[in-house]
Amino acid sequence: MTKKVDGLSLSKSKFIKGLQCHKALYLHIHRPELAGVVTAERQAIYDSGSEVGEVARALFPGGVLVPYEGLSHGEQTAMTRQEIEKGTEVIYEAAFIYDGVFVKVDILRRGTGGWEIYEVKSSASMKDVYFPDAAVQYYVLGGSGLGVSRAFLVHINNGYVRRGAIEPLKLFTVNDVTADVEGWQDTVREEVTRQRAMLAGSEPVIDIGPHCSSPYECDFMDHCWKHIPEGSVFDIKGSSALPFKLFSQGIVRLQDVPFTFLSPRQQMQVDAALKQDVYVSKGAVREFLDTLWYPLYFLDFETFMTAIPMYDGTRPYQQVPYQYSLHWQDDEDGPLHHSEFLAGPDMDPREALMERLAGDIPDEGCVLAYNAGFEIGVLQRLSEWFPSQMRKVGNIVANTRDLADPFRRRDVYHWQFGGSYSLKAVLPALVPEMSYKNLEVQNGSMAMDAYFRMCGTADGEERESLRAAMLEYCRMDTLAMVRLLEVLKNM
Repeated sequence: MTKKVDGLSLSKSKFIKGLQCHKALYLHIHRPELAGVVTAERQAIYDSGSEVGEVARALFPGGVLVPYEGLSHGEQTAMTRQEIEKGTEVIYEAAFIYDGVFVKVDILRRGTGGWEIYEVKSSASMKDVYFPDAAVQYYVLGGSGLGVSRAFLVHINNGYVRRGAIEPLKLFTVNDVTADVEGWQDTVREEVTRQRAMLAGSEPVIDIGPHCSSPYECDFMDHCWKHIPEGSVFDIKGSSALPFKLFSQGIVRLQDVPFTFLSPRQQMQVDAALKQDVYVSKGAVREFLDTLWYPLYFLDFETFMTAIPMYDGTRPYQQVPYQYSLHWQDDEDGPLHHSEFLAGPDMDPREALMERLAGDIPDEGCVLAYNAGFEIGVLQRLSEWFPSQMRKVGNIVANTRDLADPFRRRDVYHWQFGGSYSLKAVLPALVPEMSYKNLEVQNGSMAMDAYFRMCGTADGEERESLRAAMLEYCRMDTLAMVRLLEVLKNM
């Protein structure tokens, strides 16, 4: 049965979705209930994009905003036309409709040679995938009769260091992409026609493929991948292309994979999974344990990063620590101690955290972290921000060892690791009584979201609840390392 499709069923975001996969666009329009839940990570990306867009307006101050909430598409386009006719020089979120496609332009500016489009991105670099965003706007505005002279892509300059108030001209990099956008116009025109015809028909038959997560992760992964069984070729780590190569040849289950297709590490993963086996190199584990000494400190940081740097001396997307957990033992058979730090709201957390950490870890202590490169990076940034602590931080870094090393090297490999050596994969396999599943905060992204919510709420009870959840999660990370080290010793 042919469907009746609203003439305004397409927009810039829907066009981009359809450009990646027609089936995804079809489901978005006709079966939106099949979409997966928006994760905290993805919501953070959306929120960051909105904030960046608002800050970028300061590149061309004094403009008029065409709001989205509370206005129909028609009302927004009418308001945009009114501002153009009034002679307004800069319009934020200008709205246009042409050929059944609705677009909002982040910044529309009247230049000397005609109107200019500015598409704002929250990333720290130019990417080819952004050209269609600007191209579809150029297509719609040109079709609407507006004389567009140039198109620009605006992104974050991650070399910018904040000193005082934000300086928009330094924070953003503006790229003239007019030639690229003009080169896309035939493609846009043809693709709009294809998408509208597709939406009027039945659901496209499109199997899974690399397009499911490139360039963006699809909202309908759970729905489209439900026919893939547990123990499939998509569990194989070490190559994003290999699973789809095998799948295209009709090889889906791990037991059907020819070992000649696999690297030695992949062979170990598949062999262990099929046999439900555990591999241990006792000599290698002993060598790792011999690199440790007491007192022994188990350290884990939690950090946030923002596109718009919040504090002096910080850059866009720089990891800023706001919390740590520290378990330690003075000797191998001694009791386990714990210390922790979590910054309060409405404060730059760096200096207080650094001072507490410097007091918590003695110069002679051995420090153990999981994927220690992250903790070392945080420590090095702290020494840059606070040069007076450079000697102390340098000592901690020199004494830091990485608990992930035996698992990364596969000195220990459990079939339930699934080819991963992340703490979240290793812990439930080797210490099954410990789990993050029952925690309110279960990963770093959720912790960062909880921290921002704690800083933003005026509700004292909610603030304390979030604080308790963050402390419990970070404490779990270091206690997990304590238990994993016990497992290694028992091996």
